[in-house]
Amino acid sequence: MNKKTVRSAPAQPGRRKLVGAAAALGAWTLAPAMMRNAQAQADDLAPYRSAKINWRQAEGESIAVAVIPASYFDNLATLLPQFEALTGIKVRVEKVPPGQIRQKATLDLSSKTATYATHAADPMYYPLYVANKWVDPLDRYLNDPALTDPAWFRYDDILKAWRDADSVDGKPYGIPYDGEVTVQVYRKDLYAAKGLKPAETYDELLANAKALTDAPNRQYGLALRGFAGAGQNMYIYPSLLRGFGGSWFAGKNVTVNTPEAVQALQWYVDALGNYASPAVRNWNWPDIADAFSQGNLACYIDAHSSAAVLNNPEKSKVIGKIAYARWPKGPSGKRVTSIWNWGFPINAALSERAKKATWLFISWAASAETQARTSWKFAGPAKRSGINRSSLWRSPEFASAMQGMGDNFIPAALESLEQDTDVDWRPRVPQWPAIGDTMATAIQAALTGQKKPKEALDEAQSRIQQILKG
Repeated sequence: MNKKTVRSAPAQPGRRKLVGAAAALGAWTLAPAMMRNAQAQADDLAPYRSAKINWRQAEGESIAVAVIPASYFDNLATLLPQFEALTGIKVRVEKVPPGQIRQKATLDLSSKTATYATHAADPMYYPLYVANKWVDPLDRYLNDPALTDPAWFRYDDILKAWRDADSVDGKPYGIPYDGEVTVQVYRKDLYAAKGLKPAETYDELLANAKALTDAPNRQYGLALRGFAGAGQNMYIYPSLLRGFGGSWFAGKNVTVNTPEAVQALQWYVDALGNYASPAVRNWNWPDIADAFSQGNLACYIDAHSSAAVLNNPEKSKVIGKIAYARWPKGPSGKRVTSIWNWGFPINAALSERAKKATWLFISWAASAETQARTSWKFAGPAKRSGINRSSLWRSPEFASAMQGMGDNFIPAALESLEQDTDVDWRPRVPQWPAIGDTMATAIQAALTGQKKPKEALDEAQSRIQQILKG
């Protein structure tokens, strides 16, 4: 390029003028987008702002929440920016495996370190928490008009079974966020081929299982959790016990070796021994769901939420062949399903301001709007099925989101939740952690043939008496 060419070139604007012009253009271009985003955020929060409370009354507080690694809590975590924008409260979520969260929470509460403002609480732990005054009764928050707009929050819309499970002596100590109910899951194609119907009684359940068991070809008619644990085989056995008419108490004493208890455990042993895979004695629910999804199992009874595993298009071979029914009736004529949820309590060691912040988080998470946003409104693939409200279970939007789960999914689960629950499904005493583990060991000993049911339960009774003497 020669000098003449350079001199004759048109004058170019300086760098600062270019940057300034670009910035002006960018601001002009982005302004409408920013305004749209601000409006979208305001619209996003409008359902919450309709509550007649001051969401920003604990602005500036920071709280930590412990939950288990699960999609239903992951969905909630993705919405935390909305909560923080609404309240000005910062939330740190810590994921703790199910096997550890109870111990970590108990240690935190008992030491009064207030590491966690709230946590995903096992409903069977509330009697322990309450006996030691580690958590606050929540009626004071529910009944405070500065903290709760009852017409907006609608506490009574939360499923009664879960509210009862999170209460002690009629007082609520946790607010249910997500839960499950135990239902009968069966292969409708295999049942139809044999002219079978879902079982209405324990006897029918065994008859169906017998008709569909072909052990040489690795086809089994029934499976129930056999793995030892307070939340494993002691998730199944309590329903069997109550179905046989058994109780956990003789007067005020925890009693686990009654004739009904022995009959229930013998039924459990026989059912798995005759119609389940030999490996079932060490199976947890994921193992059962996997066996069913691979076509090796005709029926099982477990949490309704396992339907998500059965309908995984990448792994399941039984999509379109699944149906659901309620727990069958036991000899007593009772159907008794599980009564389980993950709820949020308030740590009593917190400052008053932190307690307010925690309550605002809990009421936000348990609200109908957040429940919907973490279920059918959620943008990701995991649409929660464990929503906490009767009205949402009956909504057409939830029905649409769950329509691929299988036949009778919502009716079976909802009828079970509303008709088959029993708050005394397991013994609600402060010593539950030790009692639950003791019973799990006894059940496992019977299932594996190490001990006869009566012997196993007699030994459990002896240990439990020592636990209660403390």
